[in-house]
Amino acid sequence: MMSAIDDARRTRAPEPEPGHVREDAAGFDFRTPSVDRAAAERAAAHRSALERADRTAPARRPMAPGPSAAPLLGPVGPAPARRKRRAGIDHHENVFIAPRAEGRLHNPVMVLLVLVATAGILLYAQFLLNPAHRGDFLPYTMVIVAESVLVIHALISAWTILSGGVDPRDFAFHQAQDALYDRAAIVHDGLDQVPNQWPLMVRGREIDVDVFITVYGEEIDKIAATVEAAIAIKGRHRTWVLDDGRDDEVRRLASRLGARYVRRLTGHGAKAGNINHALTLAKGEFFAVFDADFVPKPEFLHETVPFFVDEGVSFVQTPQTYGNLVNLVSRGAGYMQAVFYRYIQPGRNRFNAAFCVGTNVIFRRTAVDDIGGIYTDSKSEDVWTSMRLHERGWKSIYIPKELATGDAPETIEAYSKQQLRWATGGFEILLTHNPLSPRRRLTIDQRLQYLVTSTFYLTGIAPGLLLLVPPLEIYFDLRPMNLSISFGQWLLYYAGFYVMQIVLAFYTLMSFRWETLMLAAVSFPIYAKALWNVITGKEQSWHVTGANRGRAPSPFNFIIPQVLTFVFLALTSFVAAWRDIGIGHLTLATAWNVTNTIILGAFIIAAAREGSATRLAEKLRDRLAARASGAVPTAAPTSAPTPALASSPTPAPASAPASAAAPSPAEREPVPALAARADTWPFPNRTGGTVQPDRAARGSETVASTPAPAPAPAAVPAPVPASAVTRREHRTTRRTELGR
Repeated sequence: MMSAIDDARRTRAPEPEPGHVREDAAGFDFRTPSVDRAAAERAAAHRSALERADRTAPARRPMAPGPSAAPLLGPVGPAPARRKRRAGIDHHENVFIAPRAEGRLHNPVMVLLVLVATAGILLYAQFLLNPAHRGDFLPYTMVIVAESVLVIHALISAWTILSGGVDPRDFAFHQAQDALYDRAAIVHDGLDQVPNQWPLMVRGREIDVDVFITVYGEEIDKIAATVEAAIAIKGRHRTWVLDDGRDDEVRRLASRLGARYVRRLTGHGAKAGNINHALTLAKGEFFAVFDADFVPKPEFLHETVPFFVDEGVSFVQTPQTYGNLVNLVSRGAGYMQAVFYRYIQPGRNRFNAAFCVGTNVIFRRTAVDDIGGIYTDSKSEDVWTSMRLHERGWKSIYIPKELATGDAPETIEAYSKQQLRWATGGFEILLTHNPLSPRRRLTIDQRLQYLVTSTFYLTGIAPGLLLLVPPLEIYFDLRPMNLSISFGQWLLYYAGFYVMQIVLAFYTLMSFRWETLMLAAVSFPIYAKALWNVITGKEQSWHVTGANRGRAPSPFNFIIPQVLTFVFLALTSFVAAWRDIGIGHLTLATAWNVTNTIILGAFIIAAAREGSATRLAEKLRDRLAARASGAVPTAAPTSAPTPALASSPTPAPASAPASAAAPSPAEREPVPALAARADTWPFPNRTGGTVQPDRAARGSETVASTPAPAPAPAAVPAPVPASAVTRREHRTTRRTELGR
């Protein structure tokens, strides 16, 4: 027994020399040679011996250092593990639909709730449109316009949810997944302990996969976590760091971790242009895209690549889940997306209308080439790219399985900028590429789904119109409904619509988050601004969610319209209360206006708390910076400062924004390598950037023998995030899942 095991472990392909990489006409090729029949038979015998050894012997130490280590037992892939269940949540394999809710898409209770909610929607619409209930023209028109947008979207959402429930993982998928890894080659080449080097097979041949990480000024710790996780993804692939922030610290990080690094000299096309530039360098048949703050799981390729056995599939999208639901803004923004990723996107699979969301996605290279690359002329390049692919007849797949975890916006600034970008892209589709246009080569179902996507942010403007209805009655006695309508009758129909929406959301998410309702009610200035920008052609600068450069601005800089609206509603509430005291009873307008005032007031209080926490964090950062530099803030200098040594020049800024002025002639040169050593292969590309090969792909010994890079200049400690000071319990980072 032991001799067979020893033979199995000794019989391996020769290890490549450190720094040695095979190169062919298509670029760098890390693939291993195929094995013949005799080698396959030997590998099968060796594999059997290893399996027997793993069943009888104690756990072996890893053969070589690597991002992750898992013995090759039975079918190559994620090994079964014990599952932890708490409150119905599967913490081991969060399929984005908790186990108790996994069958809710079409179970009787779910169907009943959707049907009852649909009935409530129709009854409310009939109530509003009844000519006998019509009130004064202006407030009635405002209510009809706002509620029509909400009712239509609610009806289409209910229809989409009921249309879902079909698992896209059919027999062909499972068959391709079983044959995804070349088991014989893995054992023959001694890669059983290096899962990120397992050859990937589709339709019996090995495929090349590139993993792109788009970077633009994010925190270095977040980038490092994403790069490490991307390198550790199971299946042979190349990891690329696409740095549009032009940060030398990011370059050093990529070099240290063993990822290829690409830097552009211009920021044309923003994120889409960054990806298109990388496609001129990468040669893989498939490429995955992750934002710098989305950490992929090791099984990402294992769960997505098998879909490409269907040659008509252009991309496979996975949900966005968040691990930083630590304050009011992040929880509200995170749960706002929960229903969409759990139920709306799966329902769109039936209509071949699931669209890309920009991260946690893998594309087929030929499909993207077919439409001329990722779309660059919009803030929502992901939706535009998806629609162009669908117009060309390509298929899309959405799988509601959590395969990457990222960050939701934690500040009002980040949330406002993110929503402005998304809304701008949606309105651009509506006004410049209307899905209902006869020029669009889409099916009827696809047209309807893209129309919902492009008009979705109108549902955010609707609350702004409804906020003005009570003041019209309080100040001008203009009522939206007939005076013969009683408060109880109005409340019955109103509750039939809105309360059932809340009940349905509570059932699907197994929780109720008032933060989501609050953000939905106060975001109308953001969406109105986005619509105005698209109509007038005003250009918005491209910002990074959560990126802090220098002093953080006050959150009130981004919510001035909300503050003015709150002041107006608060004064109106006092006027209404004084009026109701005079007439001796509470009116519907007063109750409605006070409710709106409380919602906006809660948001203003949250902004004030965030501003206070931000100022406290900045003071703490300044103290840490002074302590790190050895300066004594209270002591005045007694002599002129000592001039800097010639050998220690003042370091230049680490990054520059993409919109900066044209680079100087010196800056146009390719970025030099950090140090000349055998395992660092920087080479210029034809577009002027610099790329470094993935050293981790050449074997773990190469990475282990890489000399440490030169120490970086002393830097000011990273700023303390405001969320770390807002609440004491957030000091310990823990993962928070949607739906808990």
